[in-house]
Amino acid sequence: MYLKKPLWSESSPTPESDQKPPYTATAVGEMVVSLNKQRIYREVTLALQTGLKDARAEFSFIRVRGLRSILKFLRSVAESDSTINLFCHSQSILVPVLFQYSLRRYEEDTVVNLNHIFGVEPMKMSTPSTDAEVALALRVLEGCCLLHRESTIFAHQHKPIEVLMDILSTRGGVLEQGVCLDALISLMLDLSANQMDFESCDGIEEVAHLIRDKQLDENLRMKCGEFLLLLIGHVNERDRAPLARIHEDVRRLLGEKSASLIWAASQFRPTLDLDLELSLTALHIQARRVLESLDLY
Repeated sequence: MYLKKPLWSESSPTPESDQKPPYTATAVGEMVVSLNKQRIYREVTLALQTGLKDARAEFSFIRVRGLRSILKFLRSVAESDSTINLFCHSQSILVPVLFQYSLRRYEEDTVVNLNHIFGVEPMKMSTPSTDAEVALALRVLEGCCLLHRESTIFAHQHKPIEVLMDILSTRGGVLEQGVCLDALISLMLDLSANQMDFESCDGIEEVAHLIRDKQLDENLRMKCGEFLLLLIGHVNERDRAPLARIHEDVRRLLGEKSASLIWAASQFRPTLDLDLELSLTALHIQARRVLESLDLY
């Protein structure tokens, strides 16, 4: 179902004596290409329809199944430009579903009247999102924003920074908080409106509070360090960045030594983009140094 290779691509080569004239081979090749495009389109459509149907379910375990299907599909889509183009047409539907169901704030749902008790149709209710569901939804959101830049615009209509900052501050699970930081970076990459929302929500203060907490899980503290390095490295590339006070805020919240270390490490980020594995290793090492500088106090 997930972009399998067509059967004819694995067929053995035919002997030279059995080959057809050039015009026949060209016609067959065009037909194969056309069939392959139709197959990919059907698989993209089927995968999204199946995943979206489950992602809108009333029960959390069904929504988890749908999100896992969509996430698996995203990983296969990322390997082909043609499938990415087909996938981009669905983002106006997929991104809103994430905020309407899995990332929804259920504490705001209140029963305003009792008409459903005396009516014929029962009241439709949905089970709250579990930690696993929230983490999967954030991964799907991150993938959508990285594969399709306009997804950040679709997400902005649902106040994503406010929703994610609420998850970061209220959810106690390390898994959700770590994934939340990754999703925040993907949302702020190319949309200044989300960056301004992050500043208005005092996002830097929340991240600084987490990274200073020595009782917190070390992996989450490392993730906070990586988040600051990526955010500051990205902001430094902008002449008129919305987060103009970010350097002052980091210096005030983390101290001069840690702020200088983060600023210096972020300057080398563009030179590491050529090798993804090297970039991730360097980012991890730099985040470790940031934690060590904080633990000295």
